[in-house]
Amino acid sequence: MATFNSDKAAEIHRHLHSHLPSDPALRVKALESLVVERGLVASETIDRWVEAYAEHIGPKRGARVVARSWLDAGFRARLLENAAEAIKEFGFEGSATGHLRAVENTSDTHNMVVCTLCSCYPFSVLGMSPAWYKSSAYRARAVREPRSVLSEFGVDLGPDIAVRVWDSTAELRYIVIPQRPEGTDGWDEDALAAIVTRNSMIGTDRDLKAEAV
Repeated sequence: MATFNSDKAAEIHRHLHSHLPSDPALRVKALESLVVERGLVASETIDRWVEAYAEHIGPKRGARVVARSWLDAGFRARLLENAAEAIKEFGFEGSATGHLRAVENTSDTHNMVVCTLCSCYPFSVLGMSPAWYKSSAYRARAVREPRSVLSEFGVDLGPDIAVRVWDSTAELRYIVIPQRPEGTDGWDEDALAAIVTRNSMIGTDRDLKAEAV
């Protein structure tokens, strides 16, 4: 006759669940399976969209905007005056960038972006937002103790550098224009765009590396 060991059952339960994806991942997978099963979308289409936002629509678009601003003073001025209009020159406009604002880092100012209420993000130019950007810890601490948060990202700022934190909303989103690193004279737009990081356009990265690509 079989016996039931509650402690053993609990141990097996914990073991099984420790190997399951997170709740959000499970919900996304369940939703994807449902829409594919009902013929609303093909799984290949979902894969192509994920690839597009991760590799093409993603940070590479924002990097091109930054690189152009480093090379073209006229474009830089237009970008800082009205970023939503300026990026139309690339054809990147969309609902996520309809009210985009660009803020630039300087030798004495560092900008950092957060969305304290949810996770509003200009995905049309920066792609999918990183998990930490959506976390409650980042959203709360970026406002209260930005220097400490930046330090955890490896950005240690001296007291002579002011930190400005910009709170995104559904109506106003931000892109940080990092400083162009020294040693990039003569580089073309493609080479410059290749060294621009996603985090530098959020403000959790500051000193870009002038490494030839």
